Amino acid sequence: MTPAARVQAAIDVLDAVIAAARREGASAERVAAEWLRTRRFIGSKDRRAIRDLAWSAIRLCGEVPETGRAAMLAMAACDPALAGLFDGSTYGPAPICEGEPVASAGLAPAWLEERLLASGITREQGGALLGRAPLDLRANRLKTTRDALRAALPVMAELTQADDALRLPGGTPVETWPAFAEGLFEVQDTGSQLTCSALEVRPGEAVVDLCAGAGGKTLALAAAMQGEGQLLACDIDRARLSRLAPRAVRAGADVETRLLDPGREADALADWQGRADAVMVDAPCSGTGTWRRGPEARWRLTPQGLARYARMQAEVLRIGAGLVRPGGRLTYVVCSLLDAEGPDVVAAFLVANPGWQAGGQNVGGQQLGVGTAHGAGLRLTPWDDSTDGFFFATLVRLC
Repeated sequence: MTPAARVQAAIDVLDAVIAAARREGASAERVAAEWLRTRRFIGSKDRRAIRDLAWSAIRLCGEVPETGRAAMLAMAACDPALAGLFDGSTYGPAPICEGEPVASAGLAPAWLEERLLASGITREQGGALLGRAPLDLRANRLKTTRDALRAALPVMAELTQADDALRLPGGTPVETWPAFAEGLFEVQDTGSQLTCSALEVRPGEAVVDLCAGAGGKTLALAAAMQGEGQLLACDIDRARLSRLAPRAVRAGADVETRLLDPGREADALADWQGRADAVMVDAPCSGTGTWRRGPEARWRLTPQGLARYARMQAEVLRIGAGLVRPGGRLTYVVCSLLDAEGPDVVAAFLVANPGWQAGGQNVGGQQLGVGTAHGAGLRLTPWDDSTDGFFFATLVRLC
């Protein structure tokens, strides 16, 4: 493909992404994959170039662009070389016309940017949310150590703040390595690993991962338990939960899974009421802390959607708390930096449940030594901690 044809292809991808965002549909990754699937004639080098152009435009535009062309013109406004490719050539974009729509640059839609600022996220911190994420691994303690894994990898990896974490450049094809097939590591952001450490699970305990999804945090908890105790992973999404079983086999982890019916979760967990030593509540959220990986997510979020998330978060926190024994603990996690999904949810829970208290940064005597105190918990950001954005708080049920 010519450079101009790549630009037009990126515009076409952006049009599909924008349409999906407006109806709160599929992610940009899925949209782009489907668009490329129907165009098998496009080579791998061209595919990468098209994707890079489209994702650069997504990161640049705060408000949802009117069209993919408007988004690409925003990039062309500060890149004369790119502007020169709007030349009307075969398969390329039409020449730029005076006065045609150009998307505006920014962090997010105005209402969402205001919410982030009100939640204490500075413009510098917000800008880092739209950077490019590295690729972090978690050495699987059930089969290896971080040092042994690092020595065995075919490329040099950096250490990060989490005890089992290694960092590689984004896009490293780690899932093709023999060590992955052998279950020696999982791909998991350092911040996600740190939230698991906050729960401080121990061998022999009874532990529940209430919103397990495909099991990234579940497997981290299993490794910390060293194969001793009971670990239950639950979710209401059958497709996501079904991916956990083969991952657990590869990791050598013993995990029970349980599919829950929405609205009847407590009934399905009656046998666990008040007996778990530790519960992880990785609540569904807006994902504002993961924009480095899915920057178009900020175009799909609405004030009404945010309010729905807050209601769901309060409910799953209530359900999770019911599983904890007296003296047990619960870690509430969201990959969001909005107060409405993090500290506000925890604060409301503590007011309504005087039999609980915040454990702060030092639950069980283990000082994590990372993050910034925020409300009753800790906040991690790409700017301050080089991780995805998270809020997490560990709560203790009083005896």
